[in-house]
Amino acid sequence: MSTPYIQYKLRAIAQVAARAIVPDQSFLDDGYESDSATTASTSVSSSIWDFSFENGRRYHKFREGRYNFPNDDVEQEREDMKHAMVKLLCQHLHFAPIGDNPQEILDVGTGTGIWAIEMGDAYPGANVLGIDLSPIQPSWVPTNVRFMVDDVESPWLHPKNHFDYIHSRHTIMAIKDWQKLLRTSYEHLKPGGWLELQEIHHFPMSNNNSLTSEHPVAQYWKYVDEGLENLGVNFRFSDEGRIAALMRQCGFVNVTERVFHIPIGTWPRNKTLKSVGLYWKTILLDGIQAIALGPMTRGLHWRREQVEAFLVAVRRGYHDNSMLLYMPLVCVYGQRPATQ
Repeated sequence: MSTPYIQYKLRAIAQVAARAIVPDQSFLDDGYESDSATTASTSVSSSIWDFSFENGRRYHKFREGRYNFPNDDVEQEREDMKHAMVKLLCQHLHFAPIGDNPQEILDVGTGTGIWAIEMGDAYPGANVLGIDLSPIQPSWVPTNVRFMVDDVESPWLHPKNHFDYIHSRHTIMAIKDWQKLLRTSYEHLKPGGWLELQEIHHFPMSNNNSLTSEHPVAQYWKYVDEGLENLGVNFRFSDEGRIAALMRQCGFVNVTERVFHIPIGTWPRNKTLKSVGLYWKTILLDGIQAIALGPMTRGLHWRREQVEAFLVAVRRGYHDNSMLLYMPLVCVYGQRPATQ
């Protein structure tokens, strides 16, 4: 017998799955309401523990400049909050049907390692490996979890046909050659193994079509996109359908795409989605400088002072709940055929 709370959670999940978030009418009555709540892996050597500093933020040193966003403590906290938000929205660590006893799991771009650690707890019989350019993961982890500093777009050291499940999330801002990464993943999966990508399409959409291209929030993501494009990163790869199409082109079968809408702010009526929206708005505001600095200074050659001046209007723009903003989270998983 389901409780009212469980029923409420199920309604929230259904709204997300149906891409039909119901607005809280109180945010529409006045038209506007302020929402102030706001080639190889590297062995452990001294060089990979170094960091570089730029515009007051800390960045990775290994393959310096490869990833255009900071890895300092503030950014790590934001990444962990993003993990909590996605779990609240999706209610799962993964969607691929990997069974009860996967043996080898790889987390590409593991970041703080929080997903890999939770997967290690969930699948104690599996070996979980997280790889990242930054050595920022904790040392106290489950015995079946380990981390390695590596560049996933370089040749992989593990043999082909090795992994049961490969996972990647929030790497849309980093990967330059998605086709190469998907083909490499395919080769290193065991026959019957699964690949899953979870990526946010960071171009805000409006539930009432009130967001214009001149709005500071829309301009912000336009500039981030242009800067990353100049740096060789395809920031629009997470648009609906693109990941799934490339997976099929690379030979994956049973490809499934699920799209969730992440509200920005507390405008949804459902309490769970309100919480998700509050998480996401806080994550975006806390990271507004971290996201902008690399693409705009490295990619567009803005001065830091120009970026900071521009961000004032963007911060104000995020507090306007009347536009009912959201971003799609695109989750795609596919299988290497069990027989070749």
